[in-house]
Amino acid sequence: MKDFFGFLKGNRTQDVPPGRDGQADRGILVFENTGEVIRAENLLKKNGWEIRVMGPPPEIRQGCDLVIEFPLIEELRILRTLEAERLLPLRTVPVAGPLLQPVDIFQFKDYGRYLMVRAANMKLTVDRETGVIVNISGGGCPDVPFLAASMVGRTLGDAPSPRDIGQTLCGYALQLAYEEVKRRCSA
Repeated sequence: MKDFFGFLKGNRTQDVPPGRDGQADRGILVFENTGEVIRAENLLKKNGWEIRVMGPPPEIRQGCDLVIEFPLIEELRILRTLEAERLLPLRTVPVAGPLLQPVDIFQFKDYGRYLMVRAANMKLTVDRETGVIVNISGGGCPDVPFLAASMVGRTLGDAPSPRDIGQTLCGYALQLAYEEVKRRCSA
């Protein structure tokens, strides 16, 4: 009985069947715009949920080009948290098959000394030996030239965070690439 109540509180036990990939069943939150995704991501992470921002599968694409993948068992609690902040998704979709799998927004290209990380539509390339950002490209948002001018030629430690100086989906995607490059280059 203790395991059952632990399950109800969101604690997984060995009796809970995993999804096809060995993880708990997942769901997708679809929002109208990028600003809502960013606000929801910050709120949910602040409240301790393990979520990921992903690209939407083509079958459910509507509104924004980003979705939040979340543990389906937490759906009610997550929706209540979002509702308390007046931040409701357009749709909540269980990931029930391969066609509904969210798309990983990261792609990596190893050029030996250089590493390029692509997050959604933005690419950031860094010199692994020096930590200097050598290129930023992609996107079509009006702040991309400003982001590139502010960051290229500076080290990962000295460059401003795209989140602090960007205002668009491209700035958000560049922030994700920036964080991933920093993570991979510090390992």
